[in-house]
Parts: sequence; structure tokens; C-alpha cells
Amino acid sequence: MEIWEEISRQRVKYIVDSYLLAGDDDEYFDDYLEDLLQAYPPPQIELALVEILIEGWRNFPLQRGVPFLERSHNLLKSWENKTITPNISATQFRLITGLDPTLIFGISIDTHSTRSIFPSVSR
Repeated sequence: MEIWEEISRQRVKYIVDSYLLAGDDDEYFDDYLEDLLQAYPPPQIELALVEILIEGWRNFPLQRGVPFLERSHNLLKSWENKTITPNISATQFRLITGLDPTLIFGISIDTHSTRSIFPSVSR
């Protein structure tokens, strides 16, 4: 496996681990996630996980485990053979995951901006 492939897989697993998305379905969840990683590009999986996560926040409690992956898989299937239009921005993706959105959105965002959001105070 190439280094970039391993990094892509680790990014997906980071999202899963950060939000405890496996729930109590560890073994089945891991097998299902591995199948998704074989079938879809990891950046698409990242986006699907985050979009389903956001959708889940609207419906408390958050569904985890295999049902969460099934919903993500259904979203991935709906994107097949058509242009993906994300429901979130690159900045939102970065804020939710802490990951660089460039692989998904194709743009880089400035995370080291020195511009203040507060107006300058005159002395």
C-alpha cells in the first residue's frame, strides 16, 4: 500500500474515532468500513461520514455503528455517476474534522490567518 493510501485510510478512521461512530458494532463496523474503503475513494467516504454526522446531529440521539455506515453508504451510492455537490463548505469540514479539506474540495484554506476579527482600536 502506498503512503498516500495509508494516510487517506487514516483520515477516514480519524473521523470515525473522533466521533465514536463505530458504536458497539466494532467488528461488523470495521468490516463494513473496510468494504467501503475498497469500493470508494477515501475523500468521498470522509465527506459522506461528515454529511451523515451533521444530519445525525439534527436527530438526537446520534445513530452510530453499522446503521450509521449504512446511511453513509446510501449517500455514497447516490453520488455514483453524478457530480457531488457537498452540503458543507471546506471551512465547515475543517472545523468539524480538524482535517485539511483540500483532498475533498480541491482548495486550501488559510488556517494561519493573522487577520483579527475584531476592529482595530485607536490609541
